[in-house]
Amino acid sequence: MRTVEATATGWERYKNDVLSGVTVSLALVPEAVAFSFVAGVNPLVGMFAAVIVGFITAAFGGRSGMISAAAGSLAVVMVSLVSEHGAEYLFAAVVLMGIFQVVIGVMKWGRFIRMVPQPVMLGFVNGLAIIIFLAQLNQFKTPDGQWLSGDGMQTMLALVVASMAIIYILPKFFKAIPSALASIVIITLVVMFFNIDTVTVGDKAEISGTLHTLFFGDPNDPQLNGFHIPMVPFTWETLWIVLPYALILTIVGTTESLLTMTLIDDITQTRGQANRECVALGCANVTAGMFSTMGGCALIGQSLINIRSGGLGRLSGITAALMLLLIVLALSPYIAKIPVAALVGLMFVVVIATFDWSSWNIMRGISKADAAVMILVTVLTVVFDLAVAVVAGVIVSALVFAWQHAQRVMVETKEEEIEGKRVKTYTVYGPLFFASAQNFIEMFDPKSDPDCVKVDFKYSRVYDHTGVEAIDKLTRRYKKLGKRLVLKHLSPECRQLLHDARDLVEVNISEDPHYHVSLGE
Repeated sequence: MRTVEATATGWERYKNDVLSGVTVSLALVPEAVAFSFVAGVNPLVGMFAAVIVGFITAAFGGRSGMISAAAGSLAVVMVSLVSEHGAEYLFAAVVLMGIFQVVIGVMKWGRFIRMVPQPVMLGFVNGLAIIIFLAQLNQFKTPDGQWLSGDGMQTMLALVVASMAIIYILPKFFKAIPSALASIVIITLVVMFFNIDTVTVGDKAEISGTLHTLFFGDPNDPQLNGFHIPMVPFTWETLWIVLPYALILTIVGTTESLLTMTLIDDITQTRGQANRECVALGCANVTAGMFSTMGGCALIGQSLINIRSGGLGRLSGITAALMLLLIVLALSPYIAKIPVAALVGLMFVVVIATFDWSSWNIMRGISKADAAVMILVTVLTVVFDLAVAVVAGVIVSALVFAWQHAQRVMVETKEEEIEGKRVKTYTVYGPLFFASAQNFIEMFDPKSDPDCVKVDFKYSRVYDHTGVEAIDKLTRRYKKLGKRLVLKHLSPECRQLLHDARDLVEVNISEDPHYHVSLGE
């Protein structure tokens, strides 16, 4: 993916933000409606969630230009909670998710996103691109799940291709208006002028609402209750119902937001604030849950639309949220006329831009383990969800790292005569930790060694308690044979952690290294 640099200044930057925000708001409509259906709630629940979450994160979050709204990754978790216990339990879970995210931000745990390896990032990006693509395929089906055929399919394909062509070709001749916005307007006008029979946004769902609905609810719809504390019993039983869903939503939503932030950091060559984004996202979800909506997180597709349309500032996200609210309150009759094909074409362009095509070339130059991790994360993202994929990718990467470094521990031996006695010196190279401890012990031969043995750790480091225990274990073997063992160049902290070998360490303050040993605390 190519990088995007912030070159516009002054009024041009504000113009780009506003026009980009308008484009994003149009792309958010079908997504919010679709995710609402997935979660089993009224489309307005998703629309209002996009408004609330999008506005708060854009105004107060840690990454300008990033778009947050109702998300499909969260919707698939919510559906079982809604079907089994009702919408009020969903709203309670969203509030609890927001509280957890605020805690993550306040405790500054967002920085741990830096521990995600690059192969996991590539797998995440490619997996989400595939998910976005697969989600658009539903637009090529009838309401009963059958594929379109005949003129219906041909019209849909023609409009999608035309939409994509406009997005790619228009910037070469005209850059004043984002090509994505121009594509939607042009395709809509063509369909209306020629009276082309195709599916529109209005055919999918009713998206009109009022401020009264947002604040006070709709008496005819039990899912639209306006601003209120979720109406669930405040008991331990309720907590045990809501807590598992809230934890999963927290992990998925926070991970997707922080990884999307990292991706935008790379594209814009700037750096966002992970902990600030967590706090803003948490506050947004608490507010969203109190307003009877499904909450949300960052959306990679809409974020890329925004960035590539020139929306690099906070105003772009704020404009998208306010425009979406305007659509719900007043413009729904006009938005309903937009052909779904125009939005599908836009999302296909996002898929092409999101997928890291260079990763196939990168695979030739990286290790087989990193390539396997990238493919694993991509597959798990598509088959399961983002949280499972990223956690699995990080764990596998950590295990591969440990295994590779375990193979690097080695010793060199040297025998010499000192004061008439034969002395053998082992010089240790490489890290000594849980994965390399057994290899380290097996490199010694206590039975064949002379009565005096020295072990020099000048070119090694003891990283954890397993490494310390390996030294003690080695010491016990030599003591059992009545042989003298001397340990050199161990850090003061390492010496304090030794038991059997503590008295055998040769201390040299000017040469001994200083480092900490991890105890897993």
